[in-house]
Amino acid sequence: MAITAAMVKELRDSTGAGMMDAKKALTENDGNIEAAVDWLRTKGLAKAAKKSGRTAAEGLVAVAVSGNKGVAVEVNSETDFVGKNADFQAMVAKIAAAALNVADIDALKAFEIDGKSVEQTVTDAVAVIGENMGVRRMAVLEGDNVVTYVHNAAADGMGNIGVLVAMKGDNAAFGRQVAMHIAATNPAALDEGSLDAAVVEKEKQVQMDIARESGKPEAVIEKMIVGRMKKYMSEVTLVNQQFVVNPDLTVAAAAAEAGVEITGYVRLEKGEGIEVVEEDFAAEVAKLNG
Repeated sequence: MAITAAMVKELRDSTGAGMMDAKKALTENDGNIEAAVDWLRTKGLAKAAKKSGRTAAEGLVAVAVSGNKGVAVEVNSETDFVGKNADFQAMVAKIAAAALNVADIDALKAFEIDGKSVEQTVTDAVAVIGENMGVRRMAVLEGDNVVTYVHNAAADGMGNIGVLVAMKGDNAAFGRQVAMHIAATNPAALDEGSLDAAVVEKEKQVQMDIARESGKPEAVIEKMIVGRMKKYMSEVTLVNQQFVVNPDLTVAAAAAEAGVEITGYVRLEKGEGIEVVEEDFAAEVAKLNG
């Protein structure tokens, strides 16, 4: 398979590896980006793996709670100016309230507010505000108690990141601290059992390949892997992470001290996973003047 400059750039952007190393990784893996990332990690040539999702779209994430049910909704726009628009914020607040009555995004779009479906309400707002918009995602969380947190709030209950935390036990102040922790650390899952087994197995294989590069015996490698996977779990699972408020404790230990148990969470960040094509502004100007 021909290795293109675009493929090399994509791999460099996602791993921080050098150009020649990225090209070699792609060549060794027949142009497979994922396999090339693992190859670079095995050889110790990848810097800290960057997140695949890049925040590029604008808009707001709104959260709302009623009883033991919480929802988070993402409504996108083209520019951040719209996120500061009072009419847009009012619409987003109504959409979040509507989300408490439905189970998924399709039902939300069909749900009526002020005599019109949410989808039609957004379409009408596009005509008024003059920007493309859309209700992109929603998430529902239920529990004995559900606490919310909004990071970089633009208005009450909405901002750049919306977090919901479900708990057994009643300690709203602690729940909010955990929600802030989640906003900052973006864990991959609640606990080890909640992680995709394929993701765990892939990480284990990568760590084994890295360990084998050291030339140590298999028996030693097996022991190394136990420690490395424990460290991996402490980085990606919420309950095993060091609590940002008190790094001497894990989130699970801090929860036990606070008299609660974390049973679930949701974290939505505006524009997460949406990639915008980067434009060379100077080249665009030159083209216009050419």
